[in-house]
Amino acid sequence: MNKPIVYGADYSVYVRIVRLVLAEKGIDYELVPVDVFATEGIPAWYFEHHPFGRIPAFEHDGFRLFEASAIARYVDEAFDGPALQPKDPRARATMNQIIGMFDAYAYRSMVWDVAVERLEQVPPDEARIAGGLRQAETVLTALTSLKAQGPWLLGDELTLADLHAAAIIAYFVKVAEGRELLARFADLSDWHSRIAARQSFTRTEKAE
Repeated sequence: MNKPIVYGADYSVYVRIVRLVLAEKGIDYELVPVDVFATEGIPAWYFEHHPFGRIPAFEHDGFRLFEASAIARYVDEAFDGPALQPKDPRARATMNQIIGMFDAYAYRSMVWDVAVERLEQVPPDEARIAGGLRQAETVLTALTSLKAQGPWLLGDELTLADLHAAAIIAYFVKVAEGRELLARFADLSDWHSRIAARQSFTRTEKAE
């Protein structure tokens, strides 16, 4: 079996989600750089891997996938290593709900409206940041209500929900407003510190 290939960039939250899953499963892989923000544009060859030109894309022994959630589930089910999806149908449904919530409501607000706006725009749009923080607070409140007792979001076992949420929140807390808001949710702040200390997390951190 050949090493799987991940196409994307180390700055991408969604590429990091896939890399976190691979790291937690103990799978060696190749990261093929694709910069969707390159001045020369997206390479023409890449559209064979992702028709919408987004990252990541994935290939394993001729089998191709795009969309981080689909890739993460495939990796968990196709390779040996610790299971990252609960067997209980209700716990699995909650896992999928958390992942869907972060895709639909957290990624845009936490990453783009708050972190990217604060870090990269001169001058930043303060109204956009304020709106992003309001949405982020709603997300963290909902996540608190969904979190089970135990070290991880669904209890005693790390799942895809932890990795998905952690990658997005990691970008959010690059800025002071993100750190301050997360600190107001003590249980989630402890959870984030716990997952940020994992080897998979440190190995997938983008070098600044």
